[in-house]
Amino acid sequence: MKDVLKQAMDAINQVLLGKPQAVKLAMACIMARGHLLIEDLPGMGKTTLSQALARVMGMSYQRIQFTSDLLPGDILGTSVFDRESGSFVFHPGPIFSELVLADEINRATPKSQSALLEAMEEGQVTIDGATRPLPDPFFVIATQNPATQGGTFTLPESQLDRFLMRLSLGYPAPAAEKMLLLGETGRARLDALQPVLTRQQLRTIQSLVPRVTASEAVVEYILRLVTRTRESQQCAYGLSPRASLGLLAAARAWAMLESRAYVIPEDVQAVLPAVVGHRLRASEDPAGHGGGSLVQRLLSEVAAV
Repeated sequence: MKDVLKQAMDAINQVLLGKPQAVKLAMACIMARGHLLIEDLPGMGKTTLSQALARVMGMSYQRIQFTSDLLPGDILGTSVFDRESGSFVFHPGPIFSELVLADEINRATPKSQSALLEAMEEGQVTIDGATRPLPDPFFVIATQNPATQGGTFTLPESQLDRFLMRLSLGYPAPAAEKMLLLGETGRARLDALQPVLTRQQLRTIQSLVPRVTASEAVVEYILRLVTRTRESQQCAYGLSPRASLGLLAAARAWAMLESRAYVIPEDVQAVLPAVVGHRLRASEDPAGHGGGSLVQRLLSEVAAV
């Protein structure tokens, strides 16, 4: 699987120029069966990354544009009365796809945002009293604009906690932007992408991630990191058990991308900012962010051994 994973990352890096770390983290997120939140300014390549991932991983793709008037039924689907059969027929919404892009998720009201909660956590949705399974694999990429921009609704902690990782792409390096300007358009590069993995290969990779060995020393390192957030006066609240499980899963996926069958502390450190940054709040500003600085303190204050 090592070669096919490298081919997949190389293909995506040909479309999203100059962001190999973000691409690798996004790959690890899919492999760990998590969901991804990308927070950045418009026009930074968030949609391009999601489309490239879907094409390369051979996944069906749907994009949902979140707006203030979006309803839960627009996401999940609705039942429509059929006169011929005399019964209601369910018409599935865009959530019934393998990779779903929830674009500008924080422009929708909390009621519509919450329609994703069950889907992201349990891989199913309940509509009209019936539980309907979602495809396997199932992966949500949500993008959001900075909270300082107008027309946004802040995601609640319960929603944020459903995302295994949060990334910020940022501005490209000058060399990468020059290649972007001189080369083909992003649409042309996307159209040229071919699937590198099949659905079955992706499912196999996801099933192998939990088998990556994590020694007791690595697990204790994760526990020390999590415990520090719960005891520190600098954190408004500590990391949940879901966060510690996600950190271990992401570290295992990162180790696999590094062609190793075992986790080392450097794997935990590589994924830590993306996994816990959106879950932490500074005690002096619990309504704000501050997760980035808290993560750096964790890395510097908690010994790996």
